[in-house]
Amino acid sequence: MAKGQTTVSDFAVAPRRSRPVNQSTAEDTATLAPSVPTEGARIENQPLSHSVDLPASRLIAPTEEARRERAVSKALQREDSRVRLRDLKRARDRESKHYVNCPLDYETKKRLEKAAIENDVKMTVIMKAAIDQFLKDNGY
Repeated sequence: MAKGQTTVSDFAVAPRRSRPVNQSTAEDTATLAPSVPTEGARIENQPLSHSVDLPASRLIAPTEEARRERAVSKALQREDSRVRLRDLKRARDRESKHYVNCPLDYETKKRLEKAAIENDVKMTVIMKAAIDQFLKDNGY
């Protein structure tokens, strides 16, 4: 089929099943639940013979108010988490915004690279430690 000649009618679509919401019960879900396979057995959709009947109130909040309250509390929790994460990122960025450019000669740069590779650390970590040590040794 060419791209320009393809239409919706070229594809087979299964008809939708319509089922009212109030007919879905624990019995419906028990008949659709797969059984636990034994060793060497095939997995099939069979009725669950030892189903545990849970009251619908435990699965779904009983009232609209309870559902709304739960949704609001979850939204507030997500918002708090988002704000904390944003603040942590800003704090981290604030700490690392003070840069110093330092031109190095070729030999010094190669020695720095070799030390970083051999010690499995970044070159910036070595430079920060060296600068810090120099400042401490000279009383700053």
